[in-house]
Amino acid sequence: MRRALLLPLLALALGACRDDMHNQAKTKPLRESPFFADHSSARPLPEGVVARGFLRADAALYRGVGEDGKFVLDLPVPVTKTLLLRGQERFNIFCSPCHGRAGDGQGMIVARGFKSPSTFHVDRLRNERAGYFFDVMTNGFGQMSSYAPQITPEDRWAVVAWLRTLQASQNMPEEFLGKEDREALSR
Repeated sequence: MRRALLLPLLALALGACRDDMHNQAKTKPLRESPFFADHSSARPLPEGVVARGFLRADAALYRGVGEDGKFVLDLPVPVTKTLLLRGQERFNIFCSPCHGRAGDGQGMIVARGFKSPSTFHVDRLRNERAGYFFDVMTNGFGQMSSYAPQITPEDRWAVVAWLRTLQASQNMPEEFLGKEDREALSR
């Protein structure tokens, strides 16, 4: 009895399959197409199109630039212990081979005979805006190539936070030191 019911249902289902379902009208990417005036099957993206999930509207966070078009002075993310530890980890992985773990420009590449990068402890870089360091990591500078593909924007800000910590460790103003440290410094 079941076989008798199944056989007509199977015949109906197989009858619904037609060859045109397999041979659908389509164009292959980058192939010639008579449909468009430029004869190209690949269409240019409209201006301003952004892939879903990649809208980077916050210029300070994603480019290190403020509303005035200049590099931001301070980090656009809250500085926490977690952020500093993440920045230290990323700095040690990506930056220390050239810049050294202390940011003094004496990384492993210098020991191998390559040119020494600038130390982060010079006045010019100590007084530089935070957005500048973010931009250099994003776009590269001089012999340094871009690290944007390897380091996320959030991690780049973590590295900037750690870099500021390194700079403070080598050039702390006296008024921020405790009484014992001031006495030791004066000796």
